[in-house]
Amino acid sequence: MDKNTKKIIAISSVTAVAVTATLAATYFTTKLLASIALDREAPPVIKKAGNLISGSKNNDDMSKLVADTGAALEKKVTETVSIISSDGIRLTAHWYPCENAKRVVIAMHGWRSTWSGNFGVIADFWHDQGCSILFPDQRGQNLSGGDYMGFGLAERFDCLDWVHWAEENTDPSLPIYLAGVSMGATTVLMTAGLDLPARVHGIVADCGFTSPSGIWKHVVNKNLHLPYGLRGSIASAICKQKIHMDPGSYSTIDAMKVSKTPVLLIHGTDDRFVPISMTYDNFKACVSPKRLFVVPGAAHGMSYIVNKEGYERTVCDFFSDFDAPCQATAEEKQ
Repeated sequence: MDKNTKKIIAISSVTAVAVTATLAATYFTTKLLASIALDREAPPVIKKAGNLISGSKNNDDMSKLVADTGAALEKKVTETVSIISSDGIRLTAHWYPCENAKRVVIAMHGWRSTWSGNFGVIADFWHDQGCSILFPDQRGQNLSGGDYMGFGLAERFDCLDWVHWAEENTDPSLPIYLAGVSMGATTVLMTAGLDLPARVHGIVADCGFTSPSGIWKHVVNKNLHLPYGLRGSIASAICKQKIHMDPGSYSTIDAMKVSKTPVLLIHGTDDRFVPISMTYDNFKACVSPKRLFVVPGAAHGMSYIVNKEGYERTVCDFFSDFDAPCQATAEEKQ
């Protein structure tokens, strides 16, 4: 064997080892990220990586407000209800009835969050407007069963199950609205693609993403500054294994293209976790009566805090216009 051949073999061996090491590193980092995304029990590293993943910085004043209003809401809501989901998981929710109610709101919280943490700041406003509110714990989180979160793919069916609960347990004359923040917004938007009962008069979606694959790609590319191609394929395979659904199999865009339910889309311009472009895409795709409320300067899930007056006015107008059975010719507002 001559020297050139030996050199080529040596270089090829080093290259093969490097490629193998790179593939192994990609696989294990992606497996860790998929665990952070989907597993009920998050890896400890999420405590250090949380802000890196979300692309957000802590705001102590806002964090304190969220914590204080969440704790106050927990003291007000004392009734816990449960159902069995369509796929056999026990789901739990927290019922906050309103005397002389005008409507029912089903409020879905976000990824690795809580009902009180996401809705403590807005619950009193809803209640004062005559809303009885159901706060479900999303599957794979808090008191609800399930080992994994589904990023809206599985939760849309849970949301429909909660709509059926509301139909059976509340005044049949009351309209039902679906509301959500972040992954909860994605959940209620995806639910719009299902066969919703006539009692569902509207959907309020605050800073929702379009699909699991869409938000994962954004976070990996923009916040973690990593290539997504191979990682996307690995993440898809892991997701299919865990929740038996392809992360790219359904999106809010798909739901908006067939929605018959009025939709109010809300997003802050400074959201670094879920890009506002996803809400614009939802708005463009939506074929039902639709409205858009953009809050300049608001980070992820902070639109209500940043522009409380405008947010409340927009939601009140939405309720006022769609409490009665909606018409196909209802005016679109932007």
